[in-house]
Amino acid sequence: MSIVGIEGLRSAIRVGSRLLGLDVGGKTVGLALSDETLLVATPLLTLRRKRFSTDAAALAETVSSNDVGGLVIGLPVSMDGSEGPRCQSVRQFADNLRHHVDIPMAFWDERWSTKVVERMLVAEADISRRRRRQVVDKLAAAYILQGALDFVGTRHQHSDRPNSERQQ
Repeated sequence: MSIVGIEGLRSAIRVGSRLLGLDVGGKTVGLALSDETLLVATPLLTLRRKRFSTDAAALAETVSSNDVGGLVIGLPVSMDGSEGPRCQSVRQFADNLRHHVDIPMAFWDERWSTKVVERMLVAEADISRRRRRQVVDKLAAAYILQGALDFVGTRHQHSDRPNSERQQ
């Protein structure tokens, strides 16, 4: 399937299906799953990366077993908005994944996602460094996915209103 803009993701997926959020790193891929109403993101798991074919098979199984209709992939944009080598790597990962998972995909700016989650785990949850390493990727995926869900939901709510209400 194709890569779509985040604005078109909701209309590109089957009603009642879920979105899967991905935080693609060099060593792991954090996964988060939305509910069927596309309102809430929940951390799912962290995949330890191996060969791409193994990673793609694990993601295809996750998509299939969780009724996933689309992917939201975190894009590690630089603070100035430019795209560097990490963005190119994530875009290549998504392009390769399209051959294994036949659902629409969209990118979501993931600036600050890991830092926000790490700060929350340290300041609010007082979780050990070892435990943080185990959960930070799937929590970052949930943070990414929740941001996209909030954006898509807000746009959807505005598109449901009559044209005269939208202009106000």
